[in-house]
Amino acid sequence: MHLLAAERIKLLSTRSPWACALLTLAVTTGFAMLVAGGASESKDLPTVATTQFGYRFGLAVVLTLAALAVTTEYRTGTIHTTFQAVPSRTPALVAKAAVVAGFAFVLGEVAAFGSWAACLAVAPSGADLALDSVADWTILAGTGVVYALGAVAAVGVGLLIEHSAGAVAVCILYPLAVEDLISAIPEVGEPIHRWLPFNAATKFLSGTGGASGGRSGGNANVLSDSPLPQPFALAYFAAFAFAVLMAGMVTARRRDA
Repeated sequence: MHLLAAERIKLLSTRSPWACALLTLAVTTGFAMLVAGGASESKDLPTVATTQFGYRFGLAVVLTLAALAVTTEYRTGTIHTTFQAVPSRTPALVAKAAVVAGFAFVLGEVAAFGSWAACLAVAPSGADLALDSVADWTILAGTGVVYALGAVAAVGVGLLIEHSAGAVAVCILYPLAVEDLISAIPEVGEPIHRWLPFNAATKFLSGTGGASGGRSGGNANVLSDSPLPQPFALAYFAAFAFAVLMAGMVTARRRDA
């Protein structure tokens, strides 16, 4: 409990997590309102999935937040004090990952439901944004879970890379661009893309498109081509997140801070 309290104080007493939190909310809500409000000019009315159009952009900011929670300590040297207080290192790093994941979870839930609520005000008449199905609730309530697991992976990335610029670059480029670029590789790209981690996270959230009226693209997110059912897609993404964290902790234990 003392380690959790210490990591909570370290995280919330700096400005970067709060700046990233505000940026996450602004990005997710802004994209959602822009797409839902502009849907009046489209033949497709906005759906619950439309309200989550900015999810990937918010996720990239959350991953950045989580990576900075680690790399900032390496940059300022406070990681030395942490490892002196906890020589085995593992409990301190687990506590850090848990605190960052908890913050990311809350942020994801606020971003998801806040975007949905904002879209209610700007959506054209006739749009059905009621949360009346499991798919609707999954794509909203599941966002916090995905953000939390993504944060766990980003902590691992921060431990592996140590430097803020490199870790931030990975956390922004990979979920927003790299997986899509891999799918564009002729012949082998699509089979590989089906098993990439953030594609699996999208499958967990969107399923077969129940929250978007079965649409893929347009004013809804593109559906995942992952072959996994939704619960297994979440488990797959969780396994990836904890594997990256484990690799980061093993690396941190073996080298000097």
